[in-house]
Amino acid sequence: MKSYISRRIFIAIPTFFGITILVFLVSSLASGSPLELLLSNQNISEAEIERQKIKLGLDQPIYIQYFKWISNLLTGNLGESYRTMQPVMDLIISGLGATFLLAITAVILACLISLPLGIQSARYQNKAWDNISSIFSFFATSTPSFFLALIFLYFFSVKLRILPIGGMFDAGQDSTILSLLKHLIMPSLVLSFHMIGTLIQFIRSSMLEVMKEDYVRTAKAKGLKERVVIIKHVLRNSLIPVVTYLGMEIPLLLGGAVVTEQVFSWPGLGLLMIKSIAARDYPVVLGITVLVAVAVLVFNIITDLIYGLLDPRIRYD
Repeated sequence: MKSYISRRIFIAIPTFFGITILVFLVSSLASGSPLELLLSNQNISEAEIERQKIKLGLDQPIYIQYFKWISNLLTGNLGESYRTMQPVMDLIISGLGATFLLAITAVILACLISLPLGIQSARYQNKAWDNISSIFSFFATSTPSFFLALIFLYFFSVKLRILPIGGMFDAGQDSTILSLLKHLIMPSLVLSFHMIGTLIQFIRSSMLEVMKEDYVRTAKAKGLKERVVIIKHVLRNSLIPVVTYLGMEIPLLLGGAVVTEQVFSWPGLGLLMIKSIAARDYPVVLGITVLVAVAVLVFNIITDLIYGLLDPRIRYD
């Protein structure tokens, strides 16, 4: 196990550096410049613009800028925001908690809803329950997040007025758990909706395949209850596709659910990313991208280890 983890980390290191080079190069080639805000001000002199350019290091070749940035990154310094002049690490940490809470809540909701629906859909294949679940799954996966968010806002905030329209807490009031939960309901449901539809189909198809295996027929022939066969023998061996999907989805959610956070004004990394892109604040964009890259690499290793727990046939020795 230790040797396997060591090999995966060894492979992940050049992958990480390759991602940073690609992202840095794409950012440098993007249209626009952090100096655009200064250029739009007619009272700013050419000398001041040149001074800011030198201060930000934009006068140096792209490879020099990259080596300086990666050297600082390896020491834990992601630079300063062009927009707020605050350390990028502080900005990311301030938004990471809100995004992590939203992402984990959405994943938990998706699992709690999709597991029973997917199991029942596989048990009652081609029957009414299966047809209803399939229709719901198709609707969930095909509905855009921004459209669903607007529908939720219209009904629950504008018409019924039972849920707040945005933010993380009630403005001008104490930050309480109840206030947080009320603000969390709609964005977490919207964020989990697409995952629910996808997981239902993954669970259904995987369980139907496992149900055809000989050991499942043997378990039924021994007289085991259907509930025991489904949970102990079928469901456990059907979870590998589910784990694979969640292992790729969770780190992307940690990178910021951009659309959901933007619509609901949720103060997480997604909202920070939108503001940074609009302001050409490349240090923040690069910092969030690095966070997502590290999360993807780490969750890939964790996902592979979970495979061994679900399927005893998988060995890492």
